[in-house]
Amino acid sequence: MLDLRVILPYILVMAGVTYLSRALSFSFFRKKIRSRFLLSFLSYLPYAVLSALTFPAVFSSTGSTGTALAGTAAALLLAYLRMPLIVVALAASAAAFLSSFFLS
Repeated sequence: MLDLRVILPYILVMAGVTYLSRALSFSFFRKKIRSRFLLSFLSYLPYAVLSALTFPAVFSSTGSTGTALAGTAAALLLAYLRMPLIVVALAASAAAFLSSFFLS
């Protein structure tokens, strides 16, 4: 069981880092950002970070590289076709699940 003395420092450090990153961004960018390059960079940054964090876990989540590739291929295809997120997620899960029957 997690003890409050163990988890409280983690929560405090996480809160401090979150606050510090937001406070620093407000102090550096006092004026409205007008650079098209910087605006586009900042708008795509959350998607890039989210992809970098989740994409490696995709290949270890199913226990088999083949099923992970099948789910990833289905997700990429449906995302390219601009399907809604719930459709992409459900189809990728179904493709990984169904491919486990054929690959094992």
